[in-house]
Amino acid sequence: MARAKKVVVIHVQDEREKEEFFRELQKLRLPAFIYVHGKLNDLKINIQGTKDEIRETTHKIREIHNRVRAKLYPDKRGFYRYDVDDLFRECGTSVSTPVLVKTIELLGEHAEILEGELITSLPFEELKETVSELGEYLSDLSHRTTKQIREVVLPISVAMGMEAEEVLDMLVELALAEWKEDKFKYELMKNKEQAMELLLSRLKGEKGEEDED
Repeated sequence: MARAKKVVVIHVQDEREKEEFFRELQKLRLPAFIYVHGKLNDLKINIQGTKDEIRETTHKIREIHNRVRAKLYPDKRGFYRYDVDDLFRECGTSVSTPVLVKTIELLGEHAEILEGELITSLPFEELKETVSELGEYLSDLSHRTTKQIREVVLPISVAMGMEAEEVLDMLVELALAEWKEDKFKYELMKNKEQAMELLLSRLKGEKGEEDED
């Protein structure tokens, strides 16, 4: 097929958007050859290939730019959109989506998962910090806790600024969890919703007492 050329111009608002776009662009396997020239807030992308290759490449470039803008800038409702798999890859860790959503909610932010995307009011840098912290606590607890107990401990630890070990100890102290010798794991004695509600109530009560003092 005959070779052709096309120039696509991408407008970016700042260096952060430019760097994020370049980072995403480098991940792509594009069917056409591209050459990128950056100038101030414009990126000029020269594309060479067949018409079909150019069309597919252009589509992928536009797609990743839209994805970058969605995670860097809020929409009219004040929400950002993040591809969950990309987010976990970037943070070098992953947690279950229920844990992630509950943590963000406990931080007082909006969070929902829709078709593999996280829609939240939490900005990008804060979200990465949250995911990284969840990942650290997960690695500390995974070998000696059940999934159910982690879905209580991890969100509360991050949202309340507590060590995961401290939250686990409180669950045991309140008889909401106990050590199972036969399983070599801590296990919840109530369902996770009840355990979280009771533990949060206890923590808020303690905070109220501290405020009074």
